[in-house]
Amino acid sequence: MIRFQQVSLQRGIKPLLENVDLTLNPGDKIGLIGANGAGKSSLFAMLRDELHPDQGSIDFPARWRMAYVAQETPALERAALEYAIDGDAHLRQLEAELAEAEAQPDGEHDGNRIAELHTALADADAYTVRSRAEQLLLGLGFSLEQMQRPVASFSGGWRMRLNLAQALMCPSDLLLLDEPTNHLDLDAIIWLEDWLKRYAGTLLIISHDRDFLDGVVNVIVHIDDRKLKRYSGNYSAFERQRSAQLELMAGMIEKQQRQRAHLQSFIDRFKAKATKARQAQSRMKALSKMEELAPLRAAAEFSFEFREPLSAPNPLLVMEKVNAGYRIEDDEKIIVRGIDFSLQNGQRIGLLGVNGAGKSTLIKTVAGEIDPLSGTARLGKGLVIGYFAQHQVEMLRHDESPLWHMTRLAPDVREQELRNFLGSFNFNGTMASSPIAPFSGGEKARLALALIVWQRPNLLLLDEPTNHLDLETREALTMALAQFEGTLVLVSHDRHLLRATTDQFLIVADGKLQDFDGDLDDYKDWLFKTKLAARSEGADAAPLPSKATSSATSAATASPEAPAVDRKEQKRLEAEQRQKMSALKKPIEQRIKRLDEQIAKLNARKADIDARLASPDIYDAANKEELKTLITDQAYCVKELDQLENEWLEQQDALEQLQA
Repeated sequence: MIRFQQVSLQRGIKPLLENVDLTLNPGDKIGLIGANGAGKSSLFAMLRDELHPDQGSIDFPARWRMAYVAQETPALERAALEYAIDGDAHLRQLEAELAEAEAQPDGEHDGNRIAELHTALADADAYTVRSRAEQLLLGLGFSLEQMQRPVASFSGGWRMRLNLAQALMCPSDLLLLDEPTNHLDLDAIIWLEDWLKRYAGTLLIISHDRDFLDGVVNVIVHIDDRKLKRYSGNYSAFERQRSAQLELMAGMIEKQQRQRAHLQSFIDRFKAKATKARQAQSRMKALSKMEELAPLRAAAEFSFEFREPLSAPNPLLVMEKVNAGYRIEDDEKIIVRGIDFSLQNGQRIGLLGVNGAGKSTLIKTVAGEIDPLSGTARLGKGLVIGYFAQHQVEMLRHDESPLWHMTRLAPDVREQELRNFLGSFNFNGTMASSPIAPFSGGEKARLALALIVWQRPNLLLLDEPTNHLDLETREALTMALAQFEGTLVLVSHDRHLLRATTDQFLIVADGKLQDFDGDLDDYKDWLFKTKLAARSEGADAAPLPSKATSSATSAATASPEAPAVDRKEQKRLEAEQRQKMSALKKPIEQRIKRLDEQIAKLNARKADIDARLASPDIYDAANKEELKTLITDQAYCVKELDQLENEWLEQQDALEQLQA
C-alpha cells in the first residue's frame, strides 16, 4: 500500500500540504483532484522521489515497479513503434544481453546463459511485444504507416501520445498519469479508459475530465485546504459526498447566483412594509443561509454566461455540395466532400469523428477560416460567429494584458466597464492589466472565451474548448453553454460537456458529413468495432449505427426482465421536458419584468407626489384644487402599488416553485 504519514510540503513560501495522513490500497484506481496550484503534480514528484517532503514520510513497497509519462520527447530517428516498445526497459535490457551473448565468437558462447535469456524473454512476453505495441498505438490514434515513421517527424501533441504509449508498455505495479487526456481525441480517450479499467496495478490519475474519472477510478483523493481527503467511488460519488458535507444539494452552484438576486430584490422591496414583513423575513433567512455557505466553496466558484445574441437569422448558414479541404499551390486536398448542411437557429450539435477524419477542417470551413474548395456557402444576414480553437489561444498577444485585448476589441467602451467584464472571468485587479505571458494555459483559454462572449455571437463554433481548463472552469463553461440562447456546434473530447450541452450528433466519417443516429454509448461501441476492423487485414470499417441496429444492440444487452431502453427516445423526451419547462418559465419571467417596470414607474410618480405634498405652499388656498388632485393621485398610487406588488409576489412564488 501507499502510506502518507504526517507529510508537509512547501514550495517557496507557499505551503501545499500540512501534516497529511493518507492510505491507498494495492489495486486502487485513484483520481487526484484539486484546484490549480494545490500541489497535485508536486505529490506525483514526491512519489517519483524527485521531490522530498519537508516533514513526514511516504512509503510504498520497494519492489513495486513504477511507470509514468515522460514530459520530454527527444527528436529521434527511431521508428515510433520501436520507441513505444522502449517503454519496457526490462525487455530491452534482456534483448541487449542476448545480442551480446550471441555475438561472442564461436566456442565462447555461454549456452546456459543464452537459454536463460530466452526463457526470461518468453516470461517478459517478448514474442508478442510488437503485436501489443501495435494494438496500443492503434488505440492511441496512430495508423500502421505512422508507426514506422521516425519520432522526430511528429508534432508535440503526437510525441506526448508516444510517451504515454511508453508508460503503458512498461510492466508496472504503480502507474502515474498526469492529465493523460490533454493530447487525445475522444476516440483515443475512450480506448484509454477501457485499457485502464483492465490495468491490474495501482493507478493514480490527475485529470480534469469528469467522465474519464467516472469511467476509471474507484477512489478520489481531493487536495483541499492543504489536506488530502479520501473519498470512496468515482468523481460523481465524490461530488455527492462533497455536496452533502457542504450542505448543498446537487445543482445548487449554478442556481445560487440567480436565487440570491431574486431574494435580494424581494428583501429590498418589501423589508420596510409591515404587510409584507413575514415574507421578507423568510427570504432574509434564506439569503443568510446562502451567504453562510458561500465561503465554504468560494475558492472553487466561477461562473459566467453568454450574453443574449442581438439577432437570430434563420437559417444561419446553408452549405450545398461543398468540398472542404486545403489548397496548396495548384493542388487540392479534399478532406470532407459533398457537404449538404444547414444550421437552423437554436440547434445544438455535437460533431463526432475519429482523429484525422476532418472535424476541425469542417469547423474552419463553417467559420470562414478556410474557403470551400467547391460548392456554395450562404450566410444568414446578421450572422455573428464566435469561433474557439486552440490557435485562438496561440494568437493572443503574450506581452499584452487582458485589458489591452478587450480595449482592442471594444475601443469605444469605458475602461471600468471592460474591467468589470474581465472581473466576471476572474481577471481581477492587477491581473487585468498584467501581461498574459505567465498565465496558465487555462487562464489564457478563459481570456479567449471572454473575448468571444463580449461579441454576443448567435453561432458558437467550439473546437476542443476544454483543453487546459480545470474542473471548475469546465463546469462553468458547461453551465454557460447549456443556457446559451444561440446555435452551437461543438467538437470536444469531454463527454460530460457534450451530453450536457448538445441534443443531436453529426459524424465526419469516410470523408463525409453524416447524421449519427445514436448517443455517446453507441459511438463508443462503433469506435471499438472500427478499431477491431482496422486490426483485421482487409476488413471494412464498422457501419454507422442506425435506428434498427441501435435498437437491436440495446435489445441484445438488456436484461431479460427489463425492456430495451430507446436512448434516443429518452433524450427526445428529456429535450421536450426542458422545452416545456422553458415555455412555462418564460411568460412568468416576462410578467415579472413588466411588473418591475410598472412598480418602478409608480414609485417614481409617488415620490414626486410626496415631494410636492411636503412643500408648504401646497396648502395655500390658491392651490386647493392641486392639493385635492395630489391626494387622490397618492391614494391611487398606493392602491395600485399594493396590487402590483401582490401580483409580483404571486409570480415570484410560481417561478421559485418551478425552479425547485
